[in-house]
Parts: sequence; C-alpha cells; structure tokens
Amino acid sequence: MNKETEDDFYQSEDDLDEDEATQYIIEQSLIEYRKLKGLNPSDLKPSKDPDEIFKAIKEGDEDALNRLAAQPEALSRVDERGWIPLHEASAQENKKILEIIFSASPPGAAQCRTLKGETPLFLAVVHGVRDNATFLLQNASSPDLQNDEQDSPLVAAILNDQYDLATLLLRYRANVDQTGPLNRTALHESAFLGLENFVHLLLESCADPNARDIKKKTPLALAAQNGHLNVVEALLQKGANVCCESESGPVLFDAAASGNPDIISLLLDHGADPNQPLSSGHLPIHRVAYHGHILALERLIPVTKLKAVKEGGMSPLHSAAAGGHAHCVEILLKADYDPNFMLHTSVRCNYDDERRSALYFAVSNNDLQCTRLLLEAGAMVNQDPINCLQLALRQGHYEMINQLLKFGANVNYYSRVNTTHFPSALQYALKDEVMLRMILNHGYDVKRCFDCPYGDTSHDYGPWATSIIKDLVVSSVR
Repeated sequence: MNKETEDDFYQSEDDLDEDEATQYIIEQSLIEYRKLKGLNPSDLKPSKDPDEIFKAIKEGDEDALNRLAAQPEALSRVDERGWIPLHEASAQENKKILEIIFSASPPGAAQCRTLKGETPLFLAVVHGVRDNATFLLQNASSPDLQNDEQDSPLVAAILNDQYDLATLLLRYRANVDQTGPLNRTALHESAFLGLENFVHLLLESCADPNARDIKKKTPLALAAQNGHLNVVEALLQKGANVCCESESGPVLFDAAASGNPDIISLLLDHGADPNQPLSSGHLPIHRVAYHGHILALERLIPVTKLKAVKEGGMSPLHSAAAGGHAHCVEILLKADYDPNFMLHTSVRCNYDDERRSALYFAVSNNDLQCTRLLLEAGAMVNQDPINCLQLALRQGHYEMINQLLKFGANVNYYSRVNTTHFPSALQYALKDEVMLRMILNHGYDVKRCFDCPYGDTSHDYGPWATSIIKDLVVSSVR
C-alpha cells in the first residue's frame, strides 16, 4: 500500500470527529425544522449510506423508488450536502421521479433546506427544470424562500438566465421587490448585468424602478455605471428618477464611469444636472476626463458651467493630465479651459507635495505628450511648491527636461527637501553629463557652488539626504 493509499485508507481521529460533527449538524438542522413544521423528529433517520435512494433517483429507476417509497426512513436520508431525496429529485429532469418522491415525503419536506439553505424549488430553478418547478409551485412551495446567500429563486433564475422560470415564479406571485445581498432587488441584479429582457419582465410585474440598495444605488445607477443603454432607457420610461443620489454621487456621475455618451445624453435629456458636485468637488466632467472618455467629454463640455468647476476647486485638465489622456487635454484646451488653473487649497492639502498645476500631474506621470500640450497652451512651469523641473531631473527624462527648460523652467530652484546653499538641480546632474550640460546651458548659477557660507575656516557638514517626493493620483475620480 503506497503512502497516498494509506492516507486515504486511514482517517485520523480529527477527521472522524469532523465527519460526525457534520452529520450531527445535518441531523439537528432537520430535526429543528421538522419541529417548527409540526413533524415528528423520530421520522428522521440519517444514514451513513444514503446511496441507494439517491442512486435510484439519478438513474430514474421508478421500480426501485416505488419500493423505497414504502420505507419512510429512506425518504429522510441526508447526504453530505444536506440534501434529502426530494432535493435530488427536484434537480433531475424526470418529473415522474419527483412526483413519486414528493407524494411519499412527509408534510413540509418541500420547504426543507440543504446545508446551503436551498429548497427543492430553488434547486429546480438553478438546474433549469421548469416542469419540476411548476409541480412544486402547484404544491404550495414558497417562491420567496432564500438560500444562505440571501438569493431568492427569482434572482437565481435571473443569474442563471432562466427567463421562462422567472416568468413562472412571477406568475405564482414571487415577491418582485424582495431584497437580497447588499439589499438589492431582482431589478438591481438585472440592471447591473444589463439583462434587458429580465428588466422588462420585472418592470411589467410592477418592480420598483427606484428601489435603493445598501449604498443607496438604484437600478438606474447600476445600469448607467456599467454602460447598459437599453436598460437605462427602459428604466427611464418606467419612471426611474435621474436625480437619485447614492453614496458615490448622482446617477450622472455613475454614468461618467462607463463613459457611454448616449447614456449621458439620455440622462441629461431627462433632467440630470451636470453641475451637481460631490462633496469632494468632482463633477461628471472630471470623471470622464480622468478615464479618457472623449465622446462623453465632448458631450459634457457645453453643459458644464465654469462657475461650477471653479467652485469645485479643480479643473478637468487636472483630471485628464492625471489620467494621462492627451486627447482629453487637447479637447479641454480647445474649449478654453485655463492651463494655469491651480488646485484650490482645500484640494491641494490632500497631496503631500501640495501640487497645484495640471502640468505637475503630467510631469509626475512622465507624460511627455500631455506636458507638451500644456506648455504650448501657456502653462507656467514654476508654480508648484516642488518645481516641475525637479521631477523631470529626478526621473532622468532628457526630453521632458529640455521641454521644461525651453519654456522657462527655473534652473536655479531650491528644493524644499534638501536645502543647499547652491541651486538644487546640481544634485541630480552631478553623475549625468547630459543633464549637467542642460542646466549649465540654461543659466545654472555655477558661482554659487563655489561660495561657501562658512568661509575658509574648518567646519563640519552633514551628508545630503535622499530626495523623497510622493506622487499621488488625482484624488478619487476613478
């Protein structure tokens, strides 16, 4: 006997204890359930070998099942999943087998749950067995009993793309607005997934188009966020409110994440406000600029007021530069957005380097294309507490350095991190001849390097520290 066989053959005491504990949990669960239903717990006969009846069900052996149905204890057997024979019969496609098992099962068995909280009806829905689901509903199975994950049979039908079963459940008065995980309804789930046929079905069954989940999102917000145009249109036609605001912001801000210009146009046509900011000051235009949604940006530029942008304390140019989207930067510049709009103090304080300009975002991202566009549009290069040239020198990007120097970057800046008696650019250029020649050719104050503030007398000095500049993304416009 090899090692693997030996390990399989011999079980440790811990393994045996675990198996016994599992079986005990199953047994006690069914006993408690039957007590609640007025059933006699003595009917329950868990077996360590339930294979016979389960095998007969799977094989569709009606003769064997008719024989076993005369033995009450056989119908109360439980397997390792917590399934009784009725669960197994519900998941099979042979309706006759289900009828045999159901007629022989004790009262209340149709509401019995597996270890995952699944009823026979739930299993019939998940496995797409319409005839079995119809039979169970006709025999008083509840269409609203959820599993342990709080999914109802209706949601299970939607997630498994079982349109006919969803229709069947609604015909048997399934609660169309029953909430599940995250306090979402079936309409939330359908809208999120973009399942247009289910959305129409639920709306025709009077589902609430303005139901809110745990984060206060409506089905409309979820559909807009994920770019499902037809679903958004269907919800709006049934009275979905474009002004509903969730924890992440208004519906239009959610739509900006997907960047679908048709959805944005549709929401605007139904009264969505493009100038309603988040508490952080972000507008929908900031979000589309950050994500590079060009068509959505073109749709939002004409309807976004510069006053709202100023009150928010940041320009969409900051967002576009932070996201590295040169085309968006170009479009915004053509729309007369100011390349020298500086972040408001309330926004600036969120960054360790207290950055101000859109140019700084472009340089810190090592984005030469955005940098050129901003410089050519008149962006000032010396407006940030940490000089843009310092960032370029630290990155060793020759062309970026050249562009900044060409447009007037102050080569004689002093770093706030390492205070030196001579201009700080030399710290990055000492070991790089190309950078050294660049700064020298653009007016670096060489004399300052030979001017010692301590004079000719002996003095101690400390070593240079390593420059540390923390570059962060443009806040939370993702």
